[in-house]
Amino acid sequence: MTGLDVAVVGSGPAGLYTAEALIKQTAALDPPVPVRVDVLDRLPTPYGLVRYGVAPDHPSIKSIAEYLRTILEHPEVRFLGGVHLGDDVTREDLLASYDAVVYATGAMRDRRLGVEGEDLAGSHAATDFVNWYCGHPDMDSEAFSLDAESVAVVGVGNVAVDVARILVRDPAELAPTDVSQPVLDALMASKVREVHVIGRRGPAQAKFTTKELRELGELSGVDVVVAGEEADPAAFDVTGEGARLAETDRRVRGNLSVIDGWAARVPAGHDRRLTVRFWLRPVKVEGTERVSGLTVERTRLDEQGRLSGTGELETIPAQMVLRSVGYQSVPLAGEYVAGWLKRGPTGVIGTNKSDAAETVRSLLADLAAARPGRAPADREKLAALLAARGVVPVSYADWLRVEQAEKDLAAALGRGARVKLPSRAAIDAAYRPPA
Repeated sequence: MTGLDVAVVGSGPAGLYTAEALIKQTAALDPPVPVRVDVLDRLPTPYGLVRYGVAPDHPSIKSIAEYLRTILEHPEVRFLGGVHLGDDVTREDLLASYDAVVYATGAMRDRRLGVEGEDLAGSHAATDFVNWYCGHPDMDSEAFSLDAESVAVVGVGNVAVDVARILVRDPAELAPTDVSQPVLDALMASKVREVHVIGRRGPAQAKFTTKELRELGELSGVDVVVAGEEADPAAFDVTGEGARLAETDRRVRGNLSVIDGWAARVPAGHDRRLTVRFWLRPVKVEGTERVSGLTVERTRLDEQGRLSGTGELETIPAQMVLRSVGYQSVPLAGEYVAGWLKRGPTGVIGTNKSDAAETVRSLLADLAAARPGRAPADREKLAALLAARGVVPVSYADWLRVEQAEKDLAAALGRGARVKLPSRAAIDAAYRPPA
């Protein structure tokens, strides 16, 4: 192989770890092969879920962006933000301009509950709420007014835990974070006093991590309530699956320990309450024009290990329902994939590193086996094509201007190190001020 030009679509952890793997693995070849990597993203800002999926009260996770920054600053990596695959460029355009293309666009579509009333006002995908409080440019900063007193969060993964925590924690504690000012104002005015987190299966089958779960129980001014029967992994499980999971999985044992502790607590009478429920599945979102409740059915694992309903119904009063029951990737025709698009929404941010390295090994092996007469690629073909279409990509230098604007805003507001700009228009104005 001679020099390589590679496009990576997506600038989240999966995409940037792919860029890093390309640089490291081509340098380790004998002889080394020069590589140039273009990282494309439809958004004008990099870092994907690290910027727009990690809750603002988790700064240690958000600090991963500082590592990802070093990848974007590598001299052979170029950031092309604001370039939308399908609108600004096509798959064919990329294949004509690069030796290889890696898609790392994530899982961007929520799964639905599939129950009556799901589309009532007040019923939302949890990721819309996450995008809102994380300041995603696609979301209107006024999308959520939080005038509900009771919220039902369907799902028992880390996203559901994040959503519940943001809803019930004291919003004053978020003032030093990077949450945008309109979102902070809405949280300060929130009427939410109770959040119900609801899982279809038992506590042993829940997907959250123990660290995330324990954090819920440490929130100041919040009572955490779990019904003792629902906290028992064997209460609605004749197969003993929960007990077997606890024996073999350290995470499950940790989760059950935390949940048992909550079940033994006596509520202190705080203003805000978090109620964690298990063995319940949604069957109907109640209401006429707006959500007024969520009807759930008691579930159990039968003798064959199948989850089934018992016919016992309960309606939980709630004026907002947030579903967090998984994601689906939007299908793309592509040659190589990394991250959630490749393996589904599993693992932690660091999982993307080994995942990306595996993808790059396959890519380089395929290129090495390609016919010797393969015409060299030239990434400048894409630059010329974008210019002809009037598309001006957002550069890394442009992004640094956005970063500085966020730091300046934080200083002006007296809030922490940085505050996210509240809209796409504000971001655009930061990197391309009006002449």
